[in-house]
Amino acid sequence: MESEVPWTLVLVQVPGEPSRHRVAVWRELRRIGAVPIGSGAWLLPAVEPFVEALDRVGALVERGAGSFAVLSAGPRDIAAEEVLRTAFAKVRVDEWLEFVDDCGKFEAEIDKEFAKEKFTLAELEEEEQSLERLRRWFATLASRDVLRLPEAGVGADRLAACEQRLNEYADEVYERVSSAPGGPDSDI
Repeated sequence: MESEVPWTLVLVQVPGEPSRHRVAVWRELRRIGAVPIGSGAWLLPAVEPFVEALDRVGALVERGAGSFAVLSAGPRDIAAEEVLRTAFAKVRVDEWLEFVDDCGKFEAEIDKEFAKEKFTLAELEEEEQSLERLRRWFATLASRDVLRLPEAGVGADRLAACEQRLNEYADEVYERVSSAPGGPDSDI
């Protein structure tokens, strides 16, 4: 059976002590978007950027005196393909839901600043940094979304709403700063 998405299975064994090596491997696998499917078994699409990142995982495994095998995981039938897709999609959906939740927190923070009338350049800079973090996170999630999940569209819409809300806040900050005594538009 020809799989719509080519899959890679990564088998990793790293001694438990010292634990830092095992944790470093686990973190790198999670960071690149691999999905744990069993003890020492990880699944990821056999496409970029996933495949390129496996060299870093291999180097970490080697440092920890472990073993590392990368296998092509072509499913035998539709049911096997569904198992792989479901495992991968579940983790991606969870990531998108967390992203959308953080977008809600960002918008709530902006709403709080409006309610408190805290229109300072320092606060604006902090909010701009928060939005930039959301943009980087969105780009990472989008690069992993080889299944083109509908949650990605929701994430894009929520990010756009965050950008719009920050623009509204920035407009108000600039208005207040400009019209304040000693501001750039005041008569001195």
